[in-house]
Amino acid sequence: MTDRQPLAGGFVADAVRVGGTVHKNPPRDPGFVHALLTHFTARGWGGAPRFLGTADGRDVLSYLDGDVPWQPADYVRTAPALAAVARLVREFHDLTAGTDLAADQEVVCHNDLSPKNTVYRAGLPVALIDWDIAAPGRRVHDVAHVCWQYIGLGPAIPDPAEAAGLIAVVAGAYGPFADRPALVATILWWQHRCRTGILAAAEAGDPAMVRLRDSGAADRVGDAYEWTLRHRPALERAV
Repeated sequence: MTDRQPLAGGFVADAVRVGGTVHKNPPRDPGFVHALLTHFTARGWGGAPRFLGTADGRDVLSYLDGDVPWQPADYVRTAPALAAVARLVREFHDLTAGTDLAADQEVVCHNDLSPKNTVYRAGLPVALIDWDIAAPGRRVHDVAHVCWQYIGLGPAIPDPAEAAGLIAVVAGAYGPFADRPALVATILWWQHRCRTGILAAAEAGDPAMVRLRDSGAADRVGDAYEWTLRHRPALERAV
């Protein structure tokens, strides 16, 4: 029998590696996510797992070899790594722009971009995983999420000028997009939405969100929001 290896994280998906595949709980909208991953495969884009089908009610995806930094890693915040993430995001945005998948929006957004959902090799990102909440949206939504999560905006960055410079790296590597002036406002929107969403879902009894709340995640997001709001003028000058 093939060994089953639990994968890190998995508050919701309960993912395990089985040989060269990953078996995980299906997303809330499996038809959309399966169609999206199939679209990427058809277009020859290797920045996401391939959807291989289902088994025992669970999704089966290709396993992407590399490092997923569940613990803080210095290489995530280097300029080359941030620029490479931004280019990956631009690639899949452009692949979905104007398609039925994007519906009446600009593109399909991943909506949960972070180092913990990124496969790295030799310190550089090569693929994005966990597409469970992907949906039609605006380019700025994902670019803002990249700036928040990969740069690590919050009290851990003592110098807002450093953060502003890294935001400029992300925005520059992504390339032109219509809502660039709203980038910092969208970071704040994400942070507020994330904190209130965790607390509301935990209050409603969602076990995964209860674990997140009890781990201090909502408090950390709140601290990040306050930091970003306090340094908003400096960050916006970089955009």
